[in-house]
Amino acid sequence: MKIAIGIVSALLFVGVVGCSPQGGGMSGGEQFTIATPVLGVTIKQGETESATISLHRGEYFKRDVTLDIKPSKGITVEPREATVKASEKPDVHLRITAAKDAALGEYKIFVKGTPATGEPTSTEILVKVVSP
Repeated sequence: MKIAIGIVSALLFVGVVGCSPQGGGMSGGEQFTIATPVLGVTIKQGETESATISLHRGEYFKRDVTLDIKPSKGITVEPREATVKASEKPDVHLRITAAKDAALGEYKIFVKGTPATGEPTSTEILVKVVSP
């Protein structure tokens, strides 16, 4: 029974948080991924919502990572750039705003993580704009 609960919990976690391909070093434990909300973010025209992106570090990955965050036209995001220090918490809180006249539909926020040394990785956040 404990095993079944553990498997279901793991599947639910994967369903809520998506991860980028691995970046950083290529050997075991020296990689990182960027976790984003898999189900995306739903936002009403003219309003602001919050979302969190997180770095998942391998056991031996001890480098700073600079995040470059670029939204599609029609939405804005703050911050547009963030550096996650190796010694800091891995979470970056975003404020996503849809313009009052933003067209209804889907938009994307592109997130690229570049470590101080090693390979970068990138992912997207899906943003759905709905009427107020």
